[in-house]
Amino acid sequence: MKMSEQDTAFHDHFTLHREYQDNRTDISQVAAKVSIADESVESKGFVSLVGAGPSDPDLLTVKALRAIQQADVLVYDRLVSQDIIALANPNAEHLYVGKRCGFPSLKQHDINALLISKAQQGLYVVRLKGGDPLIFGRGGEEGLALVQHNIRFEFIPGITAALGCAASSFIPLTHRQVSRSVTFITGHVVTGSLPAWSMLANEGQTLVFYMGLEKAIEIETGLLQAGLAATTPVAVVTHGCSPLQQVYVDQLDGLQILARKLKGESPALLIIGDVVTLRAELTATIIGAKSELVACS
Repeated sequence: MKMSEQDTAFHDHFTLHREYQDNRTDISQVAAKVSIADESVESKGFVSLVGAGPSDPDLLTVKALRAIQQADVLVYDRLVSQDIIALANPNAEHLYVGKRCGFPSLKQHDINALLISKAQQGLYVVRLKGGDPLIFGRGGEEGLALVQHNIRFEFIPGITAALGCAASSFIPLTHRQVSRSVTFITGHVVTGSLPAWSMLANEGQTLVFYMGLEKAIEIETGLLQAGLAATTPVAVVTHGCSPLQQVYVDQLDGLQILARKLKGESPALLIIGDVVTLRAELTATIIGAKSELVACS
C-alpha cells in the first residue's frame, strides 16, 4: 500500500531520530541519508520532550531512559528527582529550568528559546518533565515552538502523577459500582466559575487535582456549593512515589483545614471520590504482613 505524503514524512522523521540515537553521529549527516518530505525543515538537532514519571526512576519507560542516557543537553524541571538525573549521560550539559509558585524562575518563552538554541547547534536535547509532558506539562506549547523553527522533535510519554500516586497509595481511580470516570484538573485554574463545578460534582466519578493544595478553599467551596456531599472522601498525597510519600485521608468539608496543616508541602495531589475508601481494604494485607513480621521478630 502506498504511503501518503504525511505518512512518508512521519516515517522519515522517526528514521532520522532512530539513526541519530543508535549511531550518535552528527544529526546533519544522518539527515542527508533520508528523504525529508518537507524540504523547509533544516538539518538541525533533535529534541525529545520526555515524561520522567512521578520521581521514582523504576517508573521510567525504557524509551525515556535511553533518551536520558544519550542526551547532549538535559533540560529538566523541579519535580525530576536526582536519582533520575544521575542516569544521564555523564558528558551531558545539565540545565535546570524548574518552577515553583512564589519563587523566581524562567518564563515559558525563555525555556522555549533555550530548547531552540541548543537544537540549532546540532545537539540532541532532552526536555525532561515530571509526570507526562502532555498532561499539565506544557509539552504542547514547547512542541509548537519547535515547529515554528523547523526543529524535529518527539514526545516520550511518562506515568502522570495521578496514575503513579494512585497506585502507590492503593487508591483505584475507577472501580466498578463506585466510580465510572475520572477527571484530571489543574489547581492553578480553579478561580471563579472555572472549572464548571456543577459538572464536577456528580456522583460516581473521581476527581484528581494537580497542584491543588494551595487552592483547597476554592475547591472545597466550589464542590460543596455545586452539591457534592460534605462527607465525600478526600486523599492528599504528598511527595508521591518517593520515600517521603505521605497519604492523608479526610472528607471534603475538612479539606481546607487539612491543607492549612500541610501548607508548604509540595508536590501534592488531591484525589476526591468514594474510591478513596477502598484504600483501607487494599492496604489491609500490607498492614497485616508488617504486624506478622513484628510478632515473629
